[in-house]
Amino acid sequence: MLRLHASLDARREPAFAALLRELDGVRRVVRQPDEAAEGGGTVFFADVEPMAADRLVEEIAAMGISVDDYLLTRVEVVAPQGRGVGGRGVDGFAWVEVMGQARANSRPLARYLALINVAAVIAALGVISSSGILIVGAMAVSPDLLPICATCVGLVAGRRKLATRAFATLIIGMVVVVVTAAVLSALLKLTGLLPDGFRVEDSSLHNLVHLDYSTVLVAAAAGIAAMLSFETGAAAAVGVAISVTTMPASAYLGVAIGGGGIEQALGAIVVLVVNIALLLLTGSLTLLVQRNLPNRSGAPV
Repeated sequence: MLRLHASLDARREPAFAALLRELDGVRRVVRQPDEAAEGGGTVFFADVEPMAADRLVEEIAAMGISVDDYLLTRVEVVAPQGRGVGGRGVDGFAWVEVMGQARANSRPLARYLALINVAAVIAALGVISSSGILIVGAMAVSPDLLPICATCVGLVAGRRKLATRAFATLIIGMVVVVVTAAVLSALLKLTGLLPDGFRVEDSSLHNLVHLDYSTVLVAAAAGIAAMLSFETGAAAAVGVAISVTTMPASAYLGVAIGGGGIEQALGAIVVLVVNIALLLLTGSLTLLVQRNLPNRSGAPV
């Protein structure tokens, strides 16, 4: 369930009140005087079912209401779990929510860069020590799911700037993983902590750089899971499955650059490119299907 909080001047109040009364999926409308507004005004509160959110935002924009005058937030519903617009539950899908998340995750924020660096260190040590547990730990930390999904949203929505910014954030993250893994491996080699004659192909994880049918199928399935998790707020739980297609290959390449064996690790670039392409393809197709499912509000993204 979504919660609308809007502040309107006296001129727009009647039309806005009529909109809330007539729009399916808007419930429990409350109207109060806005004591802080100059010349008087009204504050509206209403519960909005996700299926009606896109239509509501479209109508608000058509009325010329500024984005600073209203707020739409998600509220967790404990009970009752009733049926919403079109027979859907109250915890459905709203395009406006997906777009908001995509914009927030399309930039290389400091937290994103910090987490990707931590994941790179863990993954590099996993490759060096042939530890699958460390690789899984790195995938759990990695935040690369977010810019992947944001890129898909930008592509499907036709928002070139959003898609470009999110894709650049993803590429920056992958480059950071390679560079961090390379620097760590070089330092370990310089200090003698890396065994003499170490070559990355000696790692039991050398299969990370070989492209086969399983690599393609895993990446394709991961793209679907990524987008579904992004829509439902379950990204934290699915992030590990997504990073299996990006983090290991990036770290393997970095270790090869810094520790030795680069001629045997160039396949990691191919694996990484194919995985990212499949993630974006299947993620975008999943979102496109979601956009055109029956009972959607039909509002443009």
